[in-house]
Amino acid sequence: MLDGVYLEYPELLLLVLVFIACSKFCKLRLSSIYFPHAGQFMQNSISSSKLLIFLKWLGIIMLIVAIASPVKDEPYELEPKDGYEIALILDASQSMQAQGFDQDNRKLNRFDVVKNIVNDFIKQRSEDNIGLVVFGQYSFIASPLTYDENILKRIVSQLQIGMAGKYTALYEALAQGVNLLKMSKSDSKVAILLTDGHSTVGVDKIPLDVALDMAKKEGVKVYPIGIGMPNEYNRKVLMEIAEGTGGVAFGASSANELLEVYKKIDELEKSEIQAETFTYLNYYYAYPLFLAFFSLIFYMYLRNKRGNA
Repeated sequence: MLDGVYLEYPELLLLVLVFIACSKFCKLRLSSIYFPHAGQFMQNSISSSKLLIFLKWLGIIMLIVAIASPVKDEPYELEPKDGYEIALILDASQSMQAQGFDQDNRKLNRFDVVKNIVNDFIKQRSEDNIGLVVFGQYSFIASPLTYDENILKRIVSQLQIGMAGKYTALYEALAQGVNLLKMSKSDSKVAILLTDGHSTVGVDKIPLDVALDMAKKEGVKVYPIGIGMPNEYNRKVLMEIAEGTGGVAFGASSANELLEVYKKIDELEKSEIQAETFTYLNYYYAYPLFLAFFSLIFYMYLRNKRGNA
């Protein structure tokens, strides 16, 4: 256990010299005010006991060692995974309230269907580092990239229609997805952009060409998915996004078709994501502190037992 343990503040060991000097030259005054029987604590008759001397100095030295903070670097490595780094960009605008998308349960709105399918997709992509972007009138990162499937599914379950406004800032959402993947070191960056509408004029603050340039610069492959009837979303724009980034555009007019789209994307080729190593400090000051406490307690017990109390 002591392998690799070192002192965080080794210079504090010099305090031992202060105690040694003080034991030779310092005389305790008004001892009864500060500590009962402190004069007797320093009596030669007691100090002459080798055991008492040992216990006293063991306690002092262990206290100083505890203050100097013994620590050990504990490395923690995330296992390398074969997968993609994926940004799931989900449309949460007002139009996602439309029902009838799922033929088996027509009361479900589009967004509820999408959340269910996205959760299944996340479960299938356990080797991927996945983040979430939600958009409407504006866009925001709902989850940074993570391998934790449970956290992602919990966040997806809490997403609501209109939480980012009722309009559609499609190009701004694409740019936000690229920003999410920007710090990634993976060679395989994928954004899956799902929408059921057109970019709202006057709402999108980022032009399409700027968003596409950002994606190309960062090497992000975009898979746009339009859901609903073909006239409800801008198929031409989605194809332009896919062609400009090396992805494929999809359309889905029902829940079953959308499920098939995600299955096709699930067949993407894998690529290795490098392992990450972290280091945290494990503190061991409690051990010398514990030893110092009981050494001094035992010292006081033996001293008083000799009839000097």
